Amino acid sequence: MVERVIATDEALALIDQLKTEHGEIMFHQSGGCCDNSAANCYLPTDLTIGKYDVKLGEVGGVPFYIGKLQYEYWKHTQLILDVIEGQGGTFSLEGSTGKAFHTRSRLFTDAEWSSIEAQVLADLA
Repeated sequence: MVERVIATDEALALIDQLKTEHGEIMFHQSGGCCDNSAANCYLPTDLTIGKYDVKLGEVGGVPFYIGKLQYEYWKHTQLILDVIEGQGGTFSLEGSTGKAFHTRSRLFTDAEWSSIEAQVLADLA
């Protein structure tokens, strides 16, 4: 099965650091006022996930959500969570580490997209 969201080794290391420091965490790629190329990392109690959010999968054992409107633009891409040097997002837990999460993407191949569509149909059945 094709994963809709993956993470680089650097992102996985920062995720582990944040889990050690904060316990349970989650990611959300917003399409609202915080729309940018960074997924924000939150404590689960800091953000309510609702009907306008789509769970893409997990990275490093952490759930990764995207706003439904953002998903419609990016559904044909695999999101790749990476880390860059610099200040993290205003609301994101990594803000004080000197590093920031950064979302990259690549288009799914036709074969990958067919596999994803088949899985979605199977899930609906």
